[in-house]
Amino acid sequence: MMKSVLLNPFSSLKKGLLLVLLIFSGYLSAAEPMSLSRYELGAGDKINISVYGEEDMDKQLILSDAGTVSYPFLGEFKAKGLTVGQLEQMITKRLKQGYFIDPRVSVGIVEYRKFFVSGEVKSPGGFQFEPGLTLEKAVALAGGFTQRASKRGITVTREEDGHPKERELSLNDSVFPGDIIVISESFF
Repeated sequence: MMKSVLLNPFSSLKKGLLLVLLIFSGYLSAAEPMSLSRYELGAGDKINISVYGEEDMDKQLILSDAGTVSYPFLGEFKAKGLTVGQLEQMITKRLKQGYFIDPRVSVGIVEYRKFFVSGEVKSPGGFQFEPGLTLEKAVALAGGFTQRASKRGITVTREEDGHPKERELSLNDSVFPGDIIVISESFF
């Protein structure tokens, strides 16, 4: 009798795990494929689009102010707000519609759009973004703080959901392409 008592909890656990696995695998197959990056493209980003085995289709393009690019067979289309993975999927789908049987499209970011630092820094201006950039590194690229700079109350204007939003950052916070950073003057 003890054997059956010990096996029943294990059997229930096994059935429960199987059920969870079935539910989870069904969810994954119904979900949209994950992209490798969540970075959304924007005006000024330089991208490379290529189709495997089709050298004439390799193009380096810069997203226009409107967030569009022009690509062979497809003409001009909006890429702003899309991730690299989403753009690959869109181009692949559109090239399959009468142009290629099974295009293998690859999209990569060649150069991110600039971010800008203004206010109480020694060399304000636009700077090339690099992944892993923090506010402290961004200020260093702008020549460092002036003597009158406030190291608190640093604001950044960042586009979120298609609208510019202002927020305060600390020196360890991340900076993103297109950010506009303003270093205010300290009054004390």
